Amino acid sequence: MSDLRHYDVITSPVITEKSTLLSDVNQVVFNVPGTATKPAIKAAVEALFGVKVTAVNTMVRKGKVKRFRGRVGRQSDQKKAVVTLAAGHSIDVSTGL
Repeated sequence: MSDLRHYDVITSPVITEKSTLLSDVNQVVFNVPGTATKPAIKAAVEALFGVKVTAVNTMVRKGKVKRFRGRVGRQSDQKKAVVTLAAGHSIDVSTGL
């Protein structure tokens, strides 16, 4: 049984054209909270999916300023984690947890 805190670290998988191309080189992309650290992300992925993680790279996409019906709004910042898996391990993100 995995710790329930791991479900708070991994928000959702990122399913885009770029992230599916990364699956060819054993990498998976997840949305994570802005406070998540690399060791916490690694522990969560290993516990939830039962795989071996070799590296975790993170990036923060700054929120954009958008207009809707003449009013100015701001999208929130979004943190993503690119998780590199060990050889022979894989995650099918289309099935969910």
